[in-house]
Amino acid sequence: MLSPTYAIPALPPAGVDLETVEVLRALAPAHRHLAELKGSARSIPNQGILVDTLTLQEAKASAEVESYFTTQDELFQAELIPAESISPAAREVLRYREALKRGFGRMQDQQDLLTSSTLIDLFQYMKNSAESFRHAPGTVLKNDRTGKVVFVPPQDNAQITRHMGDLEQFINAPDERRLALDPLVRMAIIHHQFESIHPFSDGNGRIGRILCVLYLVKEGLLDLPVLYLSRYINRNKPEYYRLLQAVRDEGAWSPWIVFMLQAIAVTAESTVRLVHGMRDLMASTKQHMRDELPSVYSQDLLNNLFRHPYTRIEAVVNDIGVSRQTASKYLKQLQEIGILTAQARGKNTYFVNEPLVQLISEGE
Repeated sequence: MLSPTYAIPALPPAGVDLETVEVLRALAPAHRHLAELKGSARSIPNQGILVDTLTLQEAKASAEVESYFTTQDELFQAELIPAESISPAAREVLRYREALKRGFGRMQDQQDLLTSSTLIDLFQYMKNSAESFRHAPGTVLKNDRTGKVVFVPPQDNAQITRHMGDLEQFINAPDERRLALDPLVRMAIIHHQFESIHPFSDGNGRIGRILCVLYLVKEGLLDLPVLYLSRYINRNKPEYYRLLQAVRDEGAWSPWIVFMLQAIAVTAESTVRLVHGMRDLMASTKQHMRDELPSVYSQDLLNNLFRHPYTRIEAVVNDIGVSRQTASKYLKQLQEIGILTAQARGKNTYFVNEPLVQLISEGE
């Protein structure tokens, strides 16, 4: 059996200054932008729209970190057609999005406990597998360019299970223990520990990023899992992997924590802009509908146009409970006044909320 190249530490790591001057300096903007995002998210009347839209952006960016590439247009269309008709990359993204929402739901059901069983459930859902933590030895992490082995995680299932149990205790520690460290510093430590344990045969990066967002919700720093860190990680991928490894090789915790705090600050700030843009666009679209089509307007129909930037007759039928004929009439009237644009894709006709698609795409 391969020997691990890094001794998984007890948490928090002993004898390490985790709140250096650099870390403290980076904490202030991270907390400020995160608090602004939490408040901004509450300004959207229907929280489900925000969760659906922003978790899809996180899922798309997270999949790109693992080299699954798709487009916004494909994803918006894929939401409304059978799974067998969409590309493998789009299918991966949509399963990630549902896994993130599933984890959020499970955590709520468990009184904000974030457990190993939840992470196993997410892995099994994402991979459509009955597997749990790794049993087969031989897992190594290699440099994509050179093929050189850079890291060997724990190989023994009993060790993996023990390390994950310890991590679960750290995540869910009583208040008096948690308060000894800033929660954002704890999040950075948790993410590193999870990636170093590397408990699953696949999908560790994606589940580790879900873990970050769920932890922010657990700590009350967000109400909803609407921060998509993966975009920042994807744009800074070499640095992300370099700093992950530097902790293992050199014990360089401070630069790693600062990187994660910067990821939070940058993505929270950009997400606030997106939320504000969605709020303003919903308000102007609502007024446009009321002025031009008062007999057609309903809050449920407005919600449909923002929950499904590419909507179809069937989606309107399901969401607002009207007949197919009525749904078709509504969509054509919305097209006539310029709120929607009709696009034929194969056998399907989509009615596109182009201002919303453009707003979301600008944030990429």
